[in-house]
Amino acid sequence: MPSRFVLPLLAAIALVVAAAPLQACPFCGVVGQSLAQRRDEAALVAIGEPSGAVAPDAAALSSQLFLVRQFIRGGREIADEPVAARVSGPVTGTALLFAMPDGEGRERWSAVAANEALLAHVVAAPPVSQPAAERLRWFAARLEHPEPAIAEDAFAEFGLAPYAAVRDAADAFDADRLRSWVAEPGIDQRRRGFYGLALGIVAARDADLASRRSSLDALEAAVAAPASDFRAGFDGLMAGVLVASGKQGLDYLDKRGLFAATARPADQKHLLAALRFAWEELDDTLPRPHTAAATARLLASPVVAADATVDLARYQAWDHADAVAALWESLGADDPLVRRAVAGYLMACPRPEAQRQLERIRARDPERLDAAIRAASLPR
Repeated sequence: MPSRFVLPLLAAIALVVAAAPLQACPFCGVVGQSLAQRRDEAALVAIGEPSGAVAPDAAALSSQLFLVRQFIRGGREIADEPVAARVSGPVTGTALLFAMPDGEGRERWSAVAANEALLAHVVAAPPVSQPAAERLRWFAARLEHPEPAIAEDAFAEFGLAPYAAVRDAADAFDADRLRSWVAEPGIDQRRRGFYGLALGIVAARDADLASRRSSLDALEAAVAAPASDFRAGFDGLMAGVLVASGKQGLDYLDKRGLFAATARPADQKHLLAALRFAWEELDDTLPRPHTAAATARLLASPVVAADATVDLARYQAWDHADAVAALWESLGADDPLVRRAVAGYLMACPRPEAQRQLERIRARDPERLDAAIRAASLPR
């Protein structure tokens, strides 16, 4: 029977998980609303041109005056009076304007710079009411579009969609393009991580063995390529390897030394993120016991030991109580976050060895154990 402390611990973990939006690509960083979402949520969508310089509004946010020239959505009589719209930076030419109701009978305008290509893109983009996979097939052809705003919008659509929808839309991806993008060091690193994930999906489904091997080679080469200490999207590349190869992909990452104590700390943070994704999404090809065991191997890494411990508790992977308890005297000696994670795991674990480890720690370090237990019951 689980300890009575399991509920506070797992509730705290659940708050952390719930706080992050569910995305197709947890490796893409924060993506804002797509233009189609803004279009479909707006009461009015219009084309305008600037009628003044950027100035702070009442909320101290950047605002600019625009004259409305044409309505795309909604519509009413066009007035000569300019509207004030929030902007991320000065707009010097044509603008796309969105008016959202503010709940008090007024409109809250925002604007983005737009040329003819972007205007056509926003008009033609499928409505958000369509099934997600169908919409993503339309946006797939616009990834890395020569018009930067269109490329960014297509990326945002994939970053916001459920992983299942991305997987279902995989037939719209071009494997050759994905292979070239993951090999291109100059590409936006967030996008490169997503392209690695997408290439893994394509490889997993590819019936052509030669094409599948080319995709796997491209993913493995991208993982093995030299890089700086921080490389956004590296977790997405590793997730792509796991999607494509399952347990064999996990073995490949092991051979690359990513679980070793000598691995770069940033790389092990990325690896932990890829393992979290595998736990949530890949149980059919990478059974969860393998993912939990791989997570437990990261307990020896100072930079991710606390997070790996919390993940093991969330997975209810109770076979690692002794390894977790050993962190108290090692990494936990100087790190309260490690102590907090260790205490939370052991309090939640229903196994008798966890209780024995708690008693052992209490005999040596009662005050810090009590403090760690209190901390473990609070949201992280």
